[in-house]
Amino acid sequence: MASPIVIETEPIAPAPRAWLADRVELIHRPYQDRTALLADLSSADGLLVRTYTIVDEALLEQAPNLRVVARAGVGLDNIDLDACRSRSVAVVHTPDSNTQSVVEFVAWALIHHTRTIRPLGDDYTPERWHTIRQHASAERSLVGQTLGIIGLGRIGSRVAALAAALGMRVQYCDLLDIPEPERNGANPTTIDELVRTSNAITIHVDARETNHRMINDQVFAQIKPDALLINAARGSVVDPGSAARFAKSNPQARLVLDVHDPEPLDSPSLLALSNVTLTPHIASGTSQAKEAMSWVVRDLVRVLDGETPEHRAV
Repeated sequence: MASPIVIETEPIAPAPRAWLADRVELIHRPYQDRTALLADLSSADGLLVRTYTIVDEALLEQAPNLRVVARAGVGLDNIDLDACRSRSVAVVHTPDSNTQSVVEFVAWALIHHTRTIRPLGDDYTPERWHTIRQHASAERSLVGQTLGIIGLGRIGSRVAALAAALGMRVQYCDLLDIPEPERNGANPTTIDELVRTSNAITIHVDARETNHRMINDQVFAQIKPDALLINAARGSVVDPGSAARFAKSNPQARLVLDVHDPEPLDSPSLLALSNVTLTPHIASGTSQAKEAMSWVVRDLVRVLDGETPEHRAV
């Protein structure tokens, strides 16, 4: 019997890829060449994607034999779940694979952009010790400051525990009524109250339509002029024009934006601002997290073998 055919559109970690290649006929077709990808999908049993492959009706129409879409990662914003469901195409992913990496990114952003540490440099001499030490004293500490978390899911709740351990007051807003034992010390509030009263704000929501540009001019107008805003969730949540205007008008504010809309980043107005730190969608970018996400191939093969996957979204 011929091996099932799986199309890989974005690279995954070597070990999971080798494991998969031993069990299926694995074909690499970069998502950028959509014409070639659609042509190959006519015989595909499985599709392995990451962040940038758009799995929509147009793609699914070219894949009559498709049985499973495997997303090596957490978010499913690039996959039309209803279209997959209507065609009985399973969708599997790795919901907790990169949580810790993103939490570590938020920890770095909080500490680096609040408690500035100035190490000794090339200009150091023993005679300048006391002068350098005086100028190196940080102006801020996280202790006693308020962190606002927008979205208290897997990542947001762990960020809450981290912030509480650092001595911060923590508040959150979420669409769901989070049971108190799962809040990790965070207190519920409205988004208006959260952005108005928080010294630092971190975003952990998905890219559903109602979240599109939710952080806009109206919201930025309520944020403290010296607040820190971190977005390691979805680029579409923050309006880049509004972010640029806020940062330019409030030089004491600090923005850390890891995700962008569109990607690759195309926002020179943000790049030019010294109080904005831009990173290329790398909050989950550790080898450990990438390998954990890549092991979605186990569920992919389970579906192809007629078995029940561990993490099925559809």
